[in-house]
Amino acid sequence: MAKINEITIWTRGVTMDKEGRDIANAIGNAAKMDGKFVQAFDNYEDLPDRVLVTTRKYVRISDEEIEHKYVYTNDHPDVVIVAEPTIVKGINILRGMMEGGLLIINTNRTIDYMLQFIPNADVLGAIATVDAEGISGIKTVDFSGSEGGVDVAGLGAGIAAPIAGAMARVSGMISKDNLAKIVEDVAGMEKGYNEVKLQKFRKSRVEYSWGG
Repeated sequence: MAKINEITIWTRGVTMDKEGRDIANAIGNAAKMDGKFVQAFDNYEDLPDRVLVTTRKYVRISDEEIEHKYVYTNDHPDVVIVAEPTIVKGINILRGMMEGGLLIINTNRTIDYMLQFIPNADVLGAIATVDAEGISGIKTVDFSGSEGGVDVAGLGAGIAAPIAGAMARVSGMISKDNLAKIVEDVAGMEKGYNEVKLQKFRKSRVEYSWGG
């Protein structure tokens, strides 16, 4: 069976729905440009979407066709992305992660500070942080595209761009060059790529593109 890399994105309902969706679509579209097979979708388990309630978006990437098309959760994520840092408090964001996974958090706090809120951090292969809000200057782009609406802001105009850039730098699953063709805020994506901080703990399930 083909190896499927599972990426789970934690975000806040309604107010950050577009940002979460943009992160998933940016990652998925960048992987497609490299000829990968991709699935990207909302988590029906979390719906209906409510203001500020934690919700998840999912991406799957594989070198071969992904056969399980009707499974709407990532049971064993290789990468977890947290788009709003307070989500780590009191929620098992690493649920199902096998030993050696990667955690990426949008925060201006230090890695050591964030680790104190993650009780099962011992499963991590590495943790990365990027100040996506500081880079983009905004937290919520708008509510366009939600519930079938037309997305007028474009993909990756806010925090999604630097978070996707950070993902490209530390995971090796997608490339910065592909993201530059996808996201609206290319400069923000490149800053996320260059400014992400990474701390490794052990051999990872993810092949890091960065040895720093």
